[in-house]
Amino acid sequence: MKSEKITNLLRTLGPGILFASTAIGVSHLVQSTRAGATFGFVLVPIILAANIFKYPFFEFGSRYANSTGESLIDGYHRVGKWMLWLYFFITIGSMFFVTGAVGAVTSGFLQNLFGISSWGIWATVFLFIICMSILIVGRYKILDSMMKVIGIVLLLSTLLAFVLALIKGANPPLPEFVAPNVFSDTSLWVIIALMGWMPTAVDLSAWVSLWTVERIKQTGYKPSMKESLVDFNFGYIVSGLLALCFVTLGAYVLYGSGKELPDNAAGFSHYVVKMFTEFIGDWSYIIIATASFSIMFGTCIAVFDGYARSIERTSTFLFLKKKESFDTSKIYRLTLLIVGVGSFGIIFFLGKHLGALVDLATTISFLIAPVIAIVNLRLVTGKYIVKEDQPKLWLRILSWGGIIFLTGFALYYAYMKFL
Repeated sequence: MKSEKITNLLRTLGPGILFASTAIGVSHLVQSTRAGATFGFVLVPIILAANIFKYPFFEFGSRYANSTGESLIDGYHRVGKWMLWLYFFITIGSMFFVTGAVGAVTSGFLQNLFGISSWGIWATVFLFIICMSILIVGRYKILDSMMKVIGIVLLLSTLLAFVLALIKGANPPLPEFVAPNVFSDTSLWVIIALMGWMPTAVDLSAWVSLWTVERIKQTGYKPSMKESLVDFNFGYIVSGLLALCFVTLGAYVLYGSGKELPDNAAGFSHYVVKMFTEFIGDWSYIIIATASFSIMFGTCIAVFDGYARSIERTSTFLFLKKKESFDTSKIYRLTLLIVGVGSFGIIFFLGKHLGALVDLATTISFLIAPVIAIVNLRLVTGKYIVKEDQPKLWLRILSWGGIIFLTGFALYYAYMKFL
């Protein structure tokens, strides 16, 4: 009986790991490290709040898919065509900036790990071709297998760096160092950008549902609700813990040092690896470099797949009258190409301003989060799923707290930006 439970859980594992791989990218390696380097541990409550208040809306993706056998995008279609169009335009409007930001950072760590900095922009072209080729050839099957290997590498190497940093202790700040004002306009933009992708953008909750449906198709096994939520919760908890690890590393190494993280991808990646190895020891270089690239490579592949699946599914509802007679995988492949070319254009023209690029992408995600949150809650508490699969009272209360939290910050941002 026990071995059967383990076997069933292994059949279920996948979507939660993919979620973690998507989350543990720019929001952790870039934003969390930068938060620790700039503010020390002051923003830890903000990071915890973002993870806690966003949790229900990602969990609803796994819950809805398990209960109905369809994705949240199908649910958006049930809510009304207006919601489907809104999600479609949100996806189109953000996918080049998000993929561009992820691709720029990943390319930087690729160049740093393999010593190919002379490749410049061509390293990004090479990276995008590899990502698209993997997905075209194997789609979910290869993605799922790769993410499990990458997940183990990044988890172990990051935890090792974290433990070694704790043993060695924090670098003392310079005598003349003055802590930045967390309530200044500049600091508030950093906080909003950090929250936008912590642990990741709320509109990416649909990806969790798409991967859950695909995992069931791949294995032929329909997990129980408990098994699906165990898979998701594992990935979510890991991503949250690693966010705290990167904040700690940034705070221990850079806070109060007078040094700033470079704004371009290649410089940022080299500096992150260098500062960690100088702090921990030169022997750890390959560990840090491998972990950093693994994190970003996994994120990059998952982002390509997530956007391609989202466009494939929304386009099926919006533009195809005879869905059964059309091979929708053509839309998936075409979207991969469009995302690759469009994101490369973003990197080509804005790659020298990595911080601004990341902040723009994360801020867009943050402003649209309340709408997605409200609709996700409606889908899992209404007529669309059976009563026993609906969230418990505590989760509904947390959901409304999350909606208030996200809406409040979005309105505050709009006030600061436009008034």
